This record gives sequence, C-alpha cells and structure tokens, in this order.
Amino acid sequence: MLGMFMYMCMLSMCTLIFSWEMIQCGLFFLSFMSIFFIYCFCSFSCMSMMMGGDLLSFSLISLSCWICSLMLLASYKIYMNNFNKEKFSFLVVLILIFLFLSFGCLDLLMFYISFECVLVPTFLLIVGWGGQPERLQAGIYMFFYTLCASLPLLVGILNLYKINGSMVYNILMLIGGKMEVFWFFIFIVAFLVKLPMFLLHLWLPKAHVEAPIAGSMILAGILLKLGGYGLFRVLFLFQNFIVWNGGFLLSLGLVGGLWTSFICLRQVDLKSLIAYSSVGHMGMVMGGIITLNSWGSSGALLLMVAHGLCSSALFCLANLVYERFYSRSLMVLSGLMSIFPILAMWWFMFCVFNMAAPPSMNLFGEIFLMMSMVGWSQWTMICLVMLSFFSACYSLFMFSSTQHGKSWMMFSFDGIKIREYLLLFLHFIPMNFLVFNLDLWSYWF
Repeated sequence: MLGMFMYMCMLSMCTLIFSWEMIQCGLFFLSFMSIFFIYCFCSFSCMSMMMGGDLLSFSLISLSCWICSLMLLASYKIYMNNFNKEKFSFLVVLILIFLFLSFGCLDLLMFYISFECVLVPTFLLIVGWGGQPERLQAGIYMFFYTLCASLPLLVGILNLYKINGSMVYNILMLIGGKMEVFWFFIFIVAFLVKLPMFLLHLWLPKAHVEAPIAGSMILAGILLKLGGYGLFRVLFLFQNFIVWNGGFLLSLGLVGGLWTSFICLRQVDLKSLIAYSSVGHMGMVMGGIITLNSWGSSGALLLMVAHGLCSSALFCLANLVYERFYSRSLMVLSGLMSIFPILAMWWFMFCVFNMAAPPSMNLFGEIFLMMSMVGWSQWTMICLVMLSFFSACYSLFMFSSTQHGKSWMMFSFDGIKIREYLLLFLHFIPMNFLVFNLDLWSYWF
C-alpha cells in the first residue's frame, strides 16, 4: 500500500515531464495493481502505522484509480487543444492521491484532512476547465457549502480525541449520555452534505452542470462515495442512538429520493437529470448504512461501486453529445438514434443499468438494500416500490427523449471515435463482470 502511494507521488511529479499517454498508461497500471488488494484483504488489515483498511477501503481505492484513469481518456479534447494539459493531468493525479489517503488512512483526523483537501483540486477543475461563465459561482457554491458543513466535524474529532486519547478507528469508544444527539449530528452533517442527502443536495446539480466532463466524473463517481465511506466509519460510535432514532434519517433518505425522482421527470437539462438521479441512489445507500446490518452494509457498498461506474458513464454519454451539438437540452437532443445508431445501444444499456436492470451490480445492490430496509420496517416497502418505479420512469424518459423523435440537427458534426467507444466499454466491463464475484462483497461486513 505504501508502494502505491509512492507510485502516485512519482506519477504526479512526472506529469510535467512525460506525455499525456504515458500518464494515462501509468494510471491504468495502478488501477490493475489496486484490484489485487480487493482479493487479498477481505477483513480489516493494517498495512503500516497509519495506512490500512478493509474491503470497503480497497474497493473504493480501486474505483478511484479506475475513474481517474478514465477521466484522462474522456478529456482528450484538452490534450488536442493543448489547454493546460500538464496542469490538468497534475490535478487529476493530485485528486487520486488525496482520495487514496482518505480511503486508506486509519486515523480519523488524517481522514478529515484528506477529505477536505480533495475539494481544492476539484474546485480548480471546475473553475479552470468548466465551459460556462457560471462555473466560478458553482465552484464557490460547492466549496463553501461542503467546507462550512464539515467544520463541526473537526470539533467532534477533537472532542473524541480528548475522550479516547486516540483517533484510530478500531479503538474508538461509543459516545453516549445526554449530549449524544448533539454529537451525532455534529459528526454526520459533513458526510450527509457530501453524500448528498435530500435538503443538503443543492450544491450538486449546479456543480455538475458547470463542471467539465472530468469534474462530473469525479464528483459522481468518487466524491459522493466519500460521504458514504465517512458514515460507515463514524456511525458505529452511535449504535444505541441509531437503533432507536435512526428512522428519521432513513425516512428522509427514502422520501427525498422519491421527491428527486419527481424532479428528474421535470428536467430539461441532461446533466442536471443525471445529477438529480444520484440523490435518489445515495438516499438508498444512506438507508442501508443506517440499518446497521450485514445486508444493508453489503448492499450499500455494491451500490456505491455500481453507481460510481454507471453515473460516470452517463455523464460521458452526455458529454459526447454536447461536444457535437453544443446543447444539453432534451428538447433539442431528440432523434439521436437516427444519427448515431450504435451510440443508442450504449444509451439504452446505461439507462437500464441506472434503473437496476440485470446483470449489473446495481440490481444486486438494490436487492440487498431493499431486504435490509424491509427487515428494519415493513412500512419502507411502500416508498421502496415507488422509488424503484419512478427510477425506471426517469431512466426511460432520458432514453426516449434523446433517442426517439425527429432530429433537428441539420449541420455537419464529427462521428464517434474509437476512443469514445472504448471509454464506454471500460465503464461497462467492471459494472457487469464484478457480479461474478458477488460473494466477496456479500460477506465483508
């Protein structure tokens, strides 16, 4: 694990020396190397004094390496136009380093520092390479929304150090007493914003719409998973409180996911529709984590990995269309099936995977989460059924709005490159073939 970290640091220094293709090959090599950690460490393992983790950590580290590799493949236009390509590749590797430290550290304070440091290169990606003048407003909105929400977490971590004398995950003690409710919300508010939970999600659509394709991929693919990972690491401190009072957050996640499904049906911006759909999926993840059982935890991990790949692929598809027609409006982007028939197949596959169709990991993740939440309370079945139905509604609405109808594109445009088909294929392969090792993710908790 220390070797992976040193490799990333060397790769960040080489971004100004080696070519774009060499950096991309280095990231893909790191991705394949990180996969071996998933199969070697199913239980919690300490690799050094400060670094280690379990299957949750190594799965998200592998996902981070894979998405960062695909970010460079999706941003080839920056390389062709020579638009500060060295700085861009340096920021991508820097984001990967901070994500590696966030998922791989054993100390809660170190996790907080890495958790906050990821915001800086992400903010620079949005502001530096965003397409619209409103990107500065969106970047500042995201930066201060998440930063201000995480300041109470620092107070809670320092208080926890005063109580325990340490901040290593395995030896932290449960927090109880009269102030338990106060400390509970102090600890989780930063992760609920990053997740994001409904009512705390307002920064997400604006950041997605104004971000470049690499920014959208890292936001949807990885940064939302930081919130779920943080909940996994701190909720065990409040087990007694969650058992008796966790229904409020679980209900808010499900009802918020249902409400954002209605919002998706009203969207006319393609990237905004994909961004709002993430809120519903992350609401189910939060519900599974709060149930505190093995089915919910395994389902949350499966859905986080599957959603990271599926939403990243949908943003890539939206970017392919935007680069050719310079519009994200569903009223303009109609009849694409008659123009790009092969691309329509990819649209269909990722839209149905977004609504948890077999054989993707999304299906098994949602099955696990539904079983855990129905076992927690049978009343959740009503909301889960409606959430699944409307998830299918807005996914099919997105497909039919873009692929069917009359095309209004009367001007010339570039065809789809082999590189872009490869980009979609590299999203498709892990999302479907990791299902063959489903037992690995089923029993890690």
